[in-house]
Amino acid sequence: MAGLTHFDGKGDAHMVDVSDKAVTSRVAIAQGYIKMAPETFDMITEGRAKKGDVLSVARLAGIMGAKKTPELIPLCHPLPITKVAVELTTDATLPGVRIEATVKTTGQTGVEMEALTAVSTAALTVYDMVKAVDKAMEIGGIRVILKDGGKSGRYEAL
Repeated sequence: MAGLTHFDGKGDAHMVDVSDKAVTSRVAIAQGYIKMAPETFDMITEGRAKKGDVLSVARLAGIMGAKKTPELIPLCHPLPITKVAVELTTDATLPGVRIEATVKTTGQTGVEMEALTAVSTAALTVYDMVKAVDKAMEIGGIRVILKDGGKSGRYEAL
């Protein structure tokens, strides 16, 4: 288990001790998408979904998801999140919605999991809001595209 920080010397899962890490500014950006039928895409972009404004509700859900990450992911630290921004962009070429979440903190550990959770929660909310008309939607491409701050420095996806 060498190199895996969430396992102790015996191989048991544990929460990493970050108390000796420096407090630094940290940011993570994640992205993903939800593909759907053209008719579902039209319904969302034209504001005809029966449950309401799909993109606004999904944006709020993504923000809430970032804030609830340590309640969902067992070994995540609760963090003082200083910013969560979730952007949902309709894309007729999918057809569907592209989602990007930016999360910031000043702390001793990064916010990659919070950014990933924000994207996932937003995508699941889009699905929930229109599943009555399109059960075949596909959620995918969820990944970290930027991480900065802390000892490991900057990572940018290619």
